[in-house]
Amino acid sequence: MSSSKAGVNVLRYSALGLGIFYGFYHQRTISSTQKTAAAQRNYQHKQQLIDQAKEAYAKSKQPASAVAASTTTSGGLNQDPNDPKFDLEDYLNALAKAEP
Repeated sequence: MSSSKAGVNVLRYSALGLGIFYGFYHQRTISSTQKTAAAQRNYQHKQQLIDQAKEAYAKSKQPASAVAASTTTSGGLNQDPNDPKFDLEDYLNALAKAEP
């Protein structure tokens, strides 16, 4: 009877050892997958910041004529109050003419 008990113990410890080995392997797989996903998210975030910086730089380096064209109406009236060439009187006269 003792040999059958020994066989059962060998099976139990073998299963325990295999379970520990599998658990270690599986945990390493999960950890590496999570690290890869975190690195990908970090890269995408940095890429988004770079794209935003490029857009801001392009907007700051935009030619003055393009900026002026975006702040004027079809009549050529400057509507940007921060522009040194802004004329309040012309702007108010244009508003008075536009109202019915």
